[in-house]
Amino acid sequence: MIPFGPPPAIFPFFGYRSATRLRIGARALRARQPRWDHASDFAKIRALLSHFASREVPGLAVTLEIRAPDGSTSIHETVTDKEGYALFEIALDDWPRPAVTAWETVRFGWRNENGDQCAEGFVLAPGSDADLAVISDIDDTIIETGVTGGIKSVLRNWRRLLAQMPSERTQVPGTDLLYGVLAGGRPVPANDPDPGMRLPATHHPFFYVSSSPWNLFFYLTAFLESRGLPVGPLELRDWGLNRETFGSGSHGAHKTGAIKRLLDTFADTRFAMIGDDTQGDLVAFSHVAHERPGRIAAIFIRKAGDPHSAEELEAISRIEAADVPLWMGDSFMVGDAFLAQIGLSQDHEAERIVETAQKKGRDDTEAP
Repeated sequence: MIPFGPPPAIFPFFGYRSATRLRIGARALRARQPRWDHASDFAKIRALLSHFASREVPGLAVTLEIRAPDGSTSIHETVTDKEGYALFEIALDDWPRPAVTAWETVRFGWRNENGDQCAEGFVLAPGSDADLAVISDIDDTIIETGVTGGIKSVLRNWRRLLAQMPSERTQVPGTDLLYGVLAGGRPVPANDPDPGMRLPATHHPFFYVSSSPWNLFFYLTAFLESRGLPVGPLELRDWGLNRETFGSGSHGAHKTGAIKRLLDTFADTRFAMIGDDTQGDLVAFSHVAHERPGRIAAIFIRKAGDPHSAEELEAISRIEAADVPLWMGDSFMVGDAFLAQIGLSQDHEAERIVETAQKKGRDDTEAP
């Protein structure tokens, strides 16, 4: 069969590293860089559908060049799988962490009909002074999907799902303030030539774990950047028309596995976890809290779905038994009392943002 479309290209995802482990993935596609400046509904729908009608390139040889803090480089090799994915999981020889959280640059290489090609990828390295990291869900946690409530909700919100660019999507109220508090400010290293510095890095690193497909990686990262939310690695899923994708336990199993992998990678870091009650976040988080209570600083759950089921009530009891602080509410307007409970009120940046949130709340109340 004669291949059609653009030449094979590697599209890197965001990676992350500790002192001993580096993980980053990419996908080989016959596609061009995505655009988010479409004006008409037809062009928007076409652009979004093109991400799902992807033309994967299996069996493509891919290299990854990484640079150690001492300046030495090493090259690693793999071959894309049947869906075009390439995953690098590399053991590191006790690489020191940067002084502050930063993005580091790696380089992918491959060959197509136009010769040798390369693309930059970015790896998040938490700073040595980062005593907290954040794991956040995406759908109905930071971005409104409109799909809670069944097929009627999907039909009612079809335009939101199929004809809105990232900058047009509705952000969950309160996420900008809460995530600003948890981020703890943005370090800006001076005179650093690394292209990874083009990405904003917050003091406390953020990671996103979602049941959304990898096809939406660039869409979701564009949403984060358009709203000024912390940018971080995304752990998404490869969707297929099978029980593993649509089974009732698939959301929780994927998220639990991804969260445990992050906890294993950053063994000396405590995590706050943020989610909602529409896709099993509460249950998944409760199992992590039960198994590793000393590693979880707090759990934030936005109430967006139906009344809690017996399984969710059991999950709440499990979190309380693990003595992990649990916040639940309809929006993420979290007060300073809860933040003090998890040790963030001593962060001056957190205090400033909390005061701003409280003042905004008072102003809204006093407004005629």
